[in-house]
Amino acid sequence: MGQGQVAFVTGAGSGIGAAVARRLSGQGAVVVAADVNPAAVEAVAAELPGVTPATLDVADAGQVERAVAKVVRDHGRLDVVVHAAGVDDPAAKQVLADALVAGEPPQAVAALGDAAWRRVLSVNLDGTFHVLRAAVRVMTPARAGAIVVIGSSASFDAPVGYAHYAAAKAGVHALSQSVAKEAIAFGVRVNVVAPGPTDTGMAARTPEPLRHSMSDGRVRPYASPEEIADIAIFLAGAGAANLVGAVLLANGGRFTV
Repeated sequence: MGQGQVAFVTGAGSGIGAAVARRLSGQGAVVVAADVNPAAVEAVAAELPGVTPATLDVADAGQVERAVAKVVRDHGRLDVVVHAAGVDDPAAKQVLADALVAGEPPQAVAALGDAAWRRVLSVNLDGTFHVLRAAVRVMTPARAGAIVVIGSSASFDAPVGYAHYAAAKAGVHALSQSVAKEAIAFGVRVNVVAPGPTDTGMAARTPEPLRHSMSDGRVRPYASPEEIADIAIFLAGAGAANLVGAVLLANGGRFTV
């Protein structure tokens, strides 16, 4: 990222998105930091030079279009988008944790309701589509831009009992790769970071038995949000010019694909 470049970051009120906003601010970028939680993203923006907060629900296509249009209207350009907004399902995690404690196989799919399925898919997958579409609509006429999507290692190992999250993130990866092959013809690069366990708010809400089951002394511990943010910043920068449609697995060696 160069001094004065304009970036739009979703999910910037906490975790990886907030870490990305901090890194970009430190590099002199002008950053619009968006999150569904206005108080959280305002607190992040208040401590960072060049960062403006915005309230955004990525599941709402109209909100996304208006937010991206406002970035261009206010700053005249959009150079980088980092899409980190996403949700997990604490109720499903509790089902898995309870099964672990009981020493029984989980029955999470049977307990998964339509509303929980729809929420995870609408934010994680539909939201990614909304952000990608809005970004390419303004970047392709400029024949330049970089988009980085935060995916998940769960799309590869498809953890038992977490089908809706795995399905959503697998869709995120396929969607991003398809868009990448289209957008590069217009000078716009799209890539994905697929983190493994990371110390974010989602991790903090993970029941201890389940969190413990994902710890393994043979691999690196949970990543910090800053470590994942550094990968996103690399993908957005000139040093990653030849990376298009890449899905970088950042899970500390838990598995390879």
